[in-house]
Parts: sequence; C-alpha cells; structure tokens
Amino acid sequence: MRHAGTQEIETPRLILRRLLSEDANRMYVNWANDPDVTRFLRWEPHKNAAETRQLLEAWATLYPNEDYYQWAIVEKATGQVFGSISIYNSLLGEPQQKAAWPGLDLSEGIWEPGYCIGKAWWNKGFTTEALRAVVEYWFKNTNSNWLACCHAAANPASGRVMQKAGFVYHHDAEYHKFDGTPVSCKCYALTREHYNTLYK
Repeated sequence: MRHAGTQEIETPRLILRRLLSEDANRMYVNWANDPDVTRFLRWEPHKNAAETRQLLEAWATLYPNEDYYQWAIVEKATGQVFGSISIYNSLLGEPQQKAAWPGLDLSEGIWEPGYCIGKAWWNKGFTTEALRAVVEYWFKNTNSNWLACCHAAANPASGRVMQKAGFVYHHDAEYHKFDGTPVSCKCYALTREHYNTLYK
C-alpha cells in the first residue's frame, strides 16, 4: 500500500502537525492527565509531564516511517495544542478483529483513526473537523480502499463524530485497553466509494 506519513494539514480552524517534545507540558495539562478525557481510551492518564515527554520522544523516532500517522491538533486562533489524532493499523493489536470485516480488503491491515481532545474544547466541532481532515488526507494520499473507526459503546458522542465524518456503522466488537481490560465497542467503516460521494 502507498503511504504518505504525517504531513501538516490545515483546516479553517485547525493546524494538524507532528507532535514535538516541547508540546509535552501543554499535552499533559490540556488532555493527557485528565481521566475524563482518557476514560474511553486504551491508555491511563499520565502521572506527570515527564511521562508525556517520554512518550513524545518515542513517537519522534517513528515519524520518519511513511506508515506512521500521528498529529497534534492545534487551534489556529490561540496556538494551543489541545489534542491528538492518529491513523494506526489496529489489526496489529486486535488480530481477532480480522473475521469481523467480511468483504473488505485486510491484506494491508485495518487502518483506523483514533483521537482525543482536551475537555475545554469539547462540543465545538473540533474533533469532527480534525477527523474529516485526516479522512480526506488518507484517501488523497494513499491507495487504501477503506478506513475503520471504532468507539466504546458507552461513548456514543464519539460515534456521532464518526457519522458526521461519513463513517457507517458496521458491527459490534470487543477491544482491549493496554492493560488487557475488555471494552465493548461499535465499529464503523468508510469505503473509498462512499468517501468519493461525500467529499466532492
């Protein structure tokens, strides 16, 4: 599959760019330390900014890879880094999901956006704007024919974001947090054909 890596994306209100080690303090304060933000995610809240910086330094080593997609979400109006959005191959962490997508090409994996933003920026349409931007980036810069997107069943607000970006409900599933805790999820798909009708 052709990949493009993490390149900068601009939307009317946002800049999506690579996360830098100097973003650690803002990332920690704005979202990574907040249990309300991480409640439905696979990872636990960070204990301190040093933990956040260590993670960003690890991510920095992956940015040269063309199949690595991880963006900071920056508000143009304030310059604040307030969230992150990625596209990752979820088949690597959840191999049992392979049977749940009949009729779709899984030869290159199951590529899935993931996102989180700080609570102060909730309910302003920022997540939808960011997700739509990376969806468009994906279909314009890769030759993939589809994207998956999943959310915890207990977090229907995330499902509404996915639907606004064009994703269509596909099936229920069980994913796992990094500590092994199972999470009931709802999974969506967006095919290139459907994308072409929506993102003209």
